[in-house]
Formats: sequence, C-alpha cells, structure tokens
Amino acid sequence: MVRRAAAALAAALLAGGVASALYERERSGLGQFVGVSLLRSALTMQSARLVWVDGEPRDIGRDFRSGGITGLHPTREGYLYISANTPRFWQALCARIGLPELARDERYDTVRKRAQFASEIVPLLHRALEAHTALEWEARFGDDVPCAAARAVEDVFDHEQVLAESMVTSMQHALVGRYRGLSRSIRFERTPGPEPFAAPSFGQHSDAVMERSGCSPQEIEQLREKKALL
Repeated sequence: MVRRAAAALAAALLAGGVASALYERERSGLGQFVGVSLLRSALTMQSARLVWVDGEPRDIGRDFRSGGITGLHPTREGYLYISANTPRFWQALCARIGLPELARDERYDTVRKRAQFASEIVPLLHRALEAHTALEWEARFGDDVPCAAARAVEDVFDHEQVLAESMVTSMQHALVGRYRGLSRSIRFERTPGPEPFAAPSFGQHSDAVMERSGCSPQEIEQLREKKALL
C-alpha cells in the first residue's frame, strides 16, 4: 500500500512535470527531459521529515506519527513503516501481530483515542514486532496492513542513489542556519528553475515587499514603530 502511494504520487508528479514542460514549450518552442522516480516520489512524501540541520544529533526524532501508530517502528532487524489509521487496517494490524484484543478494546477504537493511549499501545506493538524482521513483517502484512520495510530517515541523506540523483541539497535558513533537505520533486533538464531555498522567516522580506508597494524607508520604519509591520 505504501509503495502504491509512492507510485500514485510519482504519476501525479510526472503529469505535472509534463504539463509544465508543454506550457514552457509553447513559449520557447523547445522540449526537454522531465524526470520522476519512485524514490524521488517517496522522498517528496517524506519531505517534512527529511530535514537535517547542521550540527543536529542523529537521534533528534524525525518520526512524525499520526495517532501514535502510523510511522516507523523497530523490528527484530530494521524498521517498518506502518499506516493503520482506518478501522479496517487497525483491526488487521492487531490480528496479524497476535493482539486481537487491542482491536476489541473500545479505548482504542478511533485514531484520536489511539493517540491518547499511544504510550500504552506502542510498547505492545514494538514487543510484537520483535518476532520478525522488517522484511518478514512486510511479507506477512501483505495488502492487509499498509506498510513497508524502511531505512532510517538519517540514512537517506547519504544514500548513494539519493546523492547520485542530487535529491538532497543544503539550504540556509535565517533562524536555524544551514540544513539539508529535499531539492526537487521533478527534474527539468533545460529549465530546472531556481536553486532550492528555505522558507522565509516572519518579516524577512517585509522591507522589499513594502518598497515594491511604493513605501519609502521612512514610511516603512513608521509602520514598524506602530507594530503594524514585522
């Protein structure tokens, strides 16, 4: 199921890339190579977690869970990504790991409740997952539980294919400093676009925006003194 999600997003990215290239061709008269891959698609889906600030420790915790269940979990060998938010997937997960009683417990019958009792559920899940490796669980769950054997996010930054395809780049942020993150979801050979850059901090471009609006430096300063402008 997770692989299918990556494939679906890859198709959407490709459609967007082709449409963009055709739009540009109408103006330049030139075609170009458009590149999308399943790996690039998977990293795009994980881009919010694929951020590593210079000097940040490896075990900072980049596993953004949903409901305490969806996310990366340790197994006997390797990590397994599990997504079990719907009732069907939650019940299938509990049955396959040998804890059907969890699915019958009314305290855990919604995503919100499972998030509330994550400290109770997750340790039980981890103990059950110790029975097999990530690859073995992937085969056992099949299509009944959305999952995929996964590398640690930290390993992706130095993965040889990621580096060969320049999928990760360094960016400078005004507050956190330099960090590494996803470069581009789609490759355009002839018109790659600007170099990836960090999201601006609040007020970072206020002066430039106000100047374009016709405000003088004195007017901008007055607005800032009145706290009407960051």
